[in-house]
Amino acid sequence: MEILSIFGAVMDLNQWMVLAMFTTFITMLFRGIPVAFALVGVSLIFVLIGELILDPSRKLITEYIEFKRTGISYIKLFTNGGRFFGGIVKNPVLVALPMFIFMGLMLDQSGVAQKMMRSMQVLFGALKGGLALSVMLIGIILAASTGVIGASVVLLGVMGIPTMMAQNYGKPIATGTIAASGTLGILIPPSIMLVIMSDQLAISLGDLFMGALFPGLLLGALYIIFIVIYGLVRPNSMPLPESHEPVSIAVIGQVAISVIPPMLLIFLVLGSIFFGLATPTEASGLGAMGATLLALLTRNLNMKVIKDVARQTLNTSGYIVGIFIAANFFAFILRRFGGDEIIENLVLGTFENPYMVIGFILLIIFLLGFLLDWIEITLIIMPLMLPVVLDLNIPVDGYGIVDDPSVVWFAILVAVTLQTSFLTPPVGFALFYLKGVCPPDISLGHIYRGVVPFVLLQLLGLAIVFFLPELTTWLPAKAYGN
Repeated sequence: MEILSIFGAVMDLNQWMVLAMFTTFITMLFRGIPVAFALVGVSLIFVLIGELILDPSRKLITEYIEFKRTGISYIKLFTNGGRFFGGIVKNPVLVALPMFIFMGLMLDQSGVAQKMMRSMQVLFGALKGGLALSVMLIGIILAASTGVIGASVVLLGVMGIPTMMAQNYGKPIATGTIAASGTLGILIPPSIMLVIMSDQLAISLGDLFMGALFPGLLLGALYIIFIVIYGLVRPNSMPLPESHEPVSIAVIGQVAISVIPPMLLIFLVLGSIFFGLATPTEASGLGAMGATLLALLTRNLNMKVIKDVARQTLNTSGYIVGIFIAANFFAFILRRFGGDEIIENLVLGTFENPYMVIGFILLIIFLLGFLLDWIEITLIIMPLMLPVVLDLNIPVDGYGIVDDPSVVWFAILVAVTLQTSFLTPPVGFALFYLKGVCPPDISLGHIYRGVVPFVLLQLLGLAIVFFLPELTTWLPAKAYGN
């Protein structure tokens, strides 16, 4: 007990409990336990510890260590069930979640991407790295019309890998290009991650959509510049095809015809938000309807497609909402141990400069991206960091229009940082989506080497947004100011 008393002098027991909750949660994930079950399981375990073992009335060890009562019990948890479920199922912003998922999945079924791939291959066939450039441009267009990363990566992999291998592309650059371009959809609106961030940070979804557009296009531009330079510096890794069709008016016309349908869908969704014709939630319904009409016009719509898309939408939405509820439960118990105050004091006490504090938070999120999925990080970490960001009072110009411009800027910074979580092992989901559609001779090692330059480009894009916060606030101010 003397040892415990000495321990308590360094860190009170609540701090140890908060640390133990996170450690136990990560351990459960590595043991293969589903995220939602791990979150709820850890929460219930620590309620038991807090009430049966650390209860001051039982005097087991709390007379030796300072402990702040949680004030929660299993009986109280049952009576607070609506707290965890009601706020989620009644939130109108989250109605956009299944609509955007449906839109992305239906667009994949429409065959639009395949037509763009064929026409752009002809257009850029004479350029060094022209095939990789085609894949990247299609990835950017798909990103602006769907926020479903798995579907985009798989679709680009199925279309691009066989052609790239037949053209003797280097395996790392081929896989890296596809993985990076497929993940742009998590940042470029409409993005399901931004929908969730809007709910967790209590800020306008329209501000986030408009604020993320320039940073997303910036990343796409950095990728394109890299591919062009790589094709010039290492032509053997991106050889020209043995024969290619010359560029003509007919070829340009084919590209325009293939690009117009998804661009109209993008304008339908983002344009209706920008011009104030629809809220983001209403725009999600327009997008779902537009994607369905595209599938109908391309003669790819039938009952089987509708059932498959609806089933996948239900599965993906249910998965996210399940984690939503579990994360709310976890955060509720964490706060009962004073976790929000502990984390806020820890982060604010690390650096005096507010920009250094933001940089430190982004570093933590970047490192967590190696271990956790973006959903867990968004739902658990973001609400804990919101009070920290608000206390910093960083002057970000909202042009008198954007509410909480510093929070919008911070959210976009986190979104760019979280995009790296799709490309960083061991839990980079884009890497495993891609490996699932690659031929056996392409190993995870090839994919890991291929994504390294794109992760560095993401960090460069993050630095640009960090030092130019107006990139995230000018467009929303322009949109809503008019």
